Amino acid sequence: MGSAISAANVWTLLLKLVKYNMKVIFGNRFIWFVVAAISFYFFIAITNIYDNGTLDEGFIFDLQIMPGILLIFYPMTFGIQNDLDAGILEILFGIPDYRYKVWLVRLVLVFMLVFLMMIGLTVMSYYLLAPVSVFELTWHVMFPIYFLGSLAFLFSTIIKNGNGTAVVMVIIGVGLLIMSGILERTMWNIFLNPFEIPNRLNEMVWQETTMKNRIFLAVGTLLFVLYGLFNLQKREKFI
Repeated sequence: MGSAISAANVWTLLLKLVKYNMKVIFGNRFIWFVVAAISFYFFIAITNIYDNGTLDEGFIFDLQIMPGILLIFYPMTFGIQNDLDAGILEILFGIPDYRYKVWLVRLVLVFMLVFLMMIGLTVMSYYLLAPVSVFELTWHVMFPIYFLGSLAFLFSTIIKNGNGTAVVMVIIGVGLLIMSGILERTMWNIFLNPFEIPNRLNEMVWQETTMKNRIFLAVGTLLFVLYGLFNLQKREKFI
């Protein structure tokens, strides 16, 4: 009986913790980024249909990258700024192993929520645009989204200002888009589309390039997160 009550208390505490962190990291302006993501999705989709463009997995992959980036942009860029504005950063830094007990949990919540929202977007694409492999397409599209989101988190720990981080990330994003044309056939292309094989390129070679690209993005995401969490240990730079 006692263990059942204890488990119920732990579950209640966990739900309150998740609810509180979701309120902090997804509050304020996040709803506008959701609206912008959905609006961008429908604008590009309708434009392509009007121009009689091809509706396939390659198109839907490209279509969903920008909405995904918009969804992860706000919580990763303005998360620390929100803590500062709420006046709770001092309290958070008073918790032992701050990076593991607070922000690591928040990052997991952000990644999970954005993934679920992208699943919903892919399902919508399945019914409105073309039959696609929902989980496979979502799986691939999350790599550049997580990579750029983690990079935004890293810069937010360095700049310590949401607006400043946003400006830096926009500049980096534009640069990466320009470079994507040059790096189109290489594993270093952040926006590599595994569903569109470049002309005169062997399918097996493209699959190997895609696998290396996913490893590169996954490792980069992990390093950005770890470096950002390490920066959060430098209490005197934030308080």
